[in-house]
Amino acid sequence: MINKMLQQQILSLVKKDQTMRSSGQWNSKVDKENTHILKKLIKQYGWLDKNLVGIKGADGVWLLAQHADHDIAFQKKCLALMEDKAKKELIPLRHIAYLTDRILVNEGKRQLFGTQFYVNKKGELMPRPIKDKNDLEKRRQIYGLEPFEQYKKRLTKRHQALGKNVKKK
Repeated sequence: MINKMLQQQILSLVKKDQTMRSSGQWNSKVDKENTHILKKLIKQYGWLDKNLVGIKGADGVWLLAQHADHDIAFQKKCLALMEDKAKKELIPLRHIAYLTDRILVNEGKRQLFGTQFYVNKKGELMPRPIKDKNDLEKRRQIYGLEPFEQYKKRLTKRHQALGKNVKKK
């Protein structure tokens, strides 16, 4: 049974997250506040999956964990909880791929799935270093991700449509 109040709380945090990110003005306080609340919710309920908060809510929980870059230990805890839920098909495997890459990049390591990009000095969107590129497409397919070149093209198009870089504060 979906907990509608909990779902709304998650979606409210996601709205705050996305509003900040699309504003062009980076505010790390938003990520820190959202992480603080998410930690409390996970402590109380465990990983919030689609059975508890619906598909949109579960996507939101993953997004908030993804944006907890200031707390890699928490991201790793989330990843472990997510892996258990993925085995039970309560969250999509792609969430595992994205958070795995995010943690690896945050630790200065090469990503496995090619989900993480950055803007270079020329203003171009570039993938963060990828480990074992030969098996990249196989890994992406197993985890439900679109082919890398298609993903890169879609991200580049979105980046160009925005026409500006987000300024970190």
